Amino acid sequence: MGWLSAGEGYEVALVEGRVTARSTAGRAAGRQLKTLPKGVKTHPEVDRLRKLAEWLDRHATECVARVDSWMVSSLPVPTGLLGRVWPDEAWQAGLRDMVVMGAGPDEVGFLRDADGSGELRVVDPDGETIRLSPETVTLPHPVLLPDLDDLREFAAELGLTQGVEQIDRATWRKPADLAEKATSVSDFAGGTYDSRFGLAARATSLGYRVSGGYATCRIREAGAITEASVWIGEPYWYGESETGDLSWSVVDGRSLRLPEVGPVAWSEGMRMAAALYAGRTVEQGENT
Repeated sequence: MGWLSAGEGYEVALVEGRVTARSTAGRAAGRQLKTLPKGVKTHPEVDRLRKLAEWLDRHATECVARVDSWMVSSLPVPTGLLGRVWPDEAWQAGLRDMVVMGAGPDEVGFLRDADGSGELRVVDPDGETIRLSPETVTLPHPVLLPDLDDLREFAAELGLTQGVEQIDRATWRKPADLAEKATSVSDFAGGTYDSRFGLAARATSLGYRVSGGYATCRIREAGAITEASVWIGEPYWYGESETGDLSWSVVDGRSLRLPEVGPVAWSEGMRMAAALYAGRTVEQGENT
């Protein structure tokens, strides 16, 4: 974005997301100023740029959230769509270096570029740059990636940084020996907080929904929606509270037996429970 006139002697622009001014007269002409001059702060162009900056922040957040939802759900995404949004820096920030998977097991790699024709350029696990042009790709949830440890090591060697937590996301594999009739997990129960409000606030800050006495997250997996829930205490209780058991249900409210829970719903539910437990009040001498 170019510089805009903001009254006599000054221009303004968005520089790294912040409204910045520069002088257009005298020996300081062209020099960016550390702060906005008093007479510039109320200029209409400054107000418009501030509103634009706020919109850009919201847009960037929404792009990352959308990519995260594609990844958690492992939804098929049209490659043509990726090509259309790629020129937008906010979309690139969420998509670049995500692991994408095409039509076959050999069509997998870290996304580096996408063009309007629907062709993707990716770096495969062997370090080769290849081009893919399937109709759709998925951004797999890491628990579904069989070579996750190798991908993590390779990404570290290349210095890749993902805007959406995928390969470095905390994952839990569902045990194979779960009791047939079990409906809850207590691994992260008993995490004590000074107040129920503090526990609910942590859940909200982590992006989870608080409904009634539960912190919840919804996961779309294999065309169905599963809700993971952790008990956090009665809504109007103001005293000490603690994390309860983790359980899963379908959208109609039916509880799922643990063997029925899908691998992604299991991992995301355990991730939520672990994150809530990690914020507990730790007594002196207790292992964290």
